[in-house]
Amino acid sequence: MGTRRQWKPVLVIGATGYVGGRLVKLLLRKGCHVRAMARSLDKLRARFPEAHHRFEGVRGNVLDPVSLRQAADGCRAAYYLVHSMSSGRKFVATDRRAAHNMARAASAAGLERIIYLGGIGGEGVSDSRHLASRYEVGRILRKGPVPVTILQAAVILGSGSASFEIIRYVVDRLPVIVAPKTLFTRCQPICIRDVLGYLVACLARDETIGQTYDIGGPDILTYKDLIDLYSKHAGLGRRRTIILPFFGLGLVSYLVGLITPVPRHLVSPLIRGLGHEVICRDSRIRDIVPQRLMSCDQAIQRALEKISQQIVDTYYTDAGMVHRPEWVEKGDEPYSGGAIMSCAYHIRIRTSADQVWELIKNIGGDTGWYFAGRLWWLRGFMDKLVGGVGLDRGRRHPRRIQIGDVLDFWRVLDVRIHRRLVLLAEMRLPGEAILEFIVESRDGAHTELTMNARFLAKGLAGLVYWYSVSPFHDYVFKGMLANIAKKCNAGVITGPRRMDD
Repeated sequence: MGTRRQWKPVLVIGATGYVGGRLVKLLLRKGCHVRAMARSLDKLRARFPEAHHRFEGVRGNVLDPVSLRQAADGCRAAYYLVHSMSSGRKFVATDRRAAHNMARAASAAGLERIIYLGGIGGEGVSDSRHLASRYEVGRILRKGPVPVTILQAAVILGSGSASFEIIRYVVDRLPVIVAPKTLFTRCQPICIRDVLGYLVACLARDETIGQTYDIGGPDILTYKDLIDLYSKHAGLGRRRTIILPFFGLGLVSYLVGLITPVPRHLVSPLIRGLGHEVICRDSRIRDIVPQRLMSCDQAIQRALEKISQQIVDTYYTDAGMVHRPEWVEKGDEPYSGGAIMSCAYHIRIRTSADQVWELIKNIGGDTGWYFAGRLWWLRGFMDKLVGGVGLDRGRRHPRRIQIGDVLDFWRVLDVRIHRRLVLLAEMRLPGEAILEFIVESRDGAHTELTMNARFLAKGLAGLVYWYSVSPFHDYVFKGMLANIAKKCNAGVITGPRRMDD
């Protein structure tokens, strides 16, 4: 490989996603120059905070051809790791448009190649939009003038992957599993470590250019076998399964969405693919890229160890958009296109700002919300009933927080250490909601803590929603502030009170 070519950067599209976040770090360890593209620079900086002379972060969107072309300029190759299932029902059309944009941008930028991670079993499939869309994206990329290497994977097993989280929560929470006969469909899972190994190795092997490979682990199992393996390693005992032939996949998707933290818009496409065998049809890649593949048994054990040690590198939730609503910055109702409602609560306590911030940054997840835990749970359950994300997604780490992190049914928009935490609601709402915590030190010994809730109401439904939950705001927010003061073992100077009282 020529020196000049080697020093040209490799573009990673989807760099803050589950696979992309891990791939960027692995490429850097291998000595590559990496240009990571994501829709939010703040999120990129949070995901890759360590300064590195071979790393460059750029803002771009696969639905914005101009930004995509600019990101690709000067690169020698690109990894295309984008999947739009998180965008909801329109993900097929979104993925199709993005793939066309990618093919054109790669040609205009003069890329040598594209490496795309797709899925096995999408050809000719009509009843699984997820599998069909993965296949269609690969077909669109292949039609472009830039050669494409396609790696087609089945179930990816790893700490934090959507597939693994579904298995984990279903088995953890259900001693008896009622399922359709598709539970006995065969699949060929692959460990995330081995997926990354193939992705990196293909970049260095020119013989893989323009080729399509199925990638899978050494085991061919049924989904029932995966459940049994997880039960064994989690120490839960063998789960009893009851097969009901009339148990439709739509009902399964709804129930799995209720009992797992994976939202229904992600669960449904994955569940609907269960009826199709996803098994490698050829093993050529094993000769070209020899590596010791992890068995399903080893992959599940490894994933559980990482979860228990709290060293999970990326999560399926990382792919969410850090969208900072313009009305939040402008504060202008005519500009926002709706009515902006707000309420703020305040307390002043005799303690340092550092001590207060320690509680604020740890909020949510296993720590909870310091008051009215049952009400928070009920709100999350109601969100699950209507297909929302619910409260049980938890948080990446119990004590560390960064921009782009999921925090229960919120996403972190902004973190200013010891000063400010801003959360954007990802629950189903007739509008957009922001929750802000502001910590201000007064003379070193006194601290003011403010909670500010803002809501952009969309139409009459938004107004009805805001006024129906306002009484709960008064009860919950005052209780939260009072309990935070108690946990600080601090005396209260003023409050908690509503600031417009």
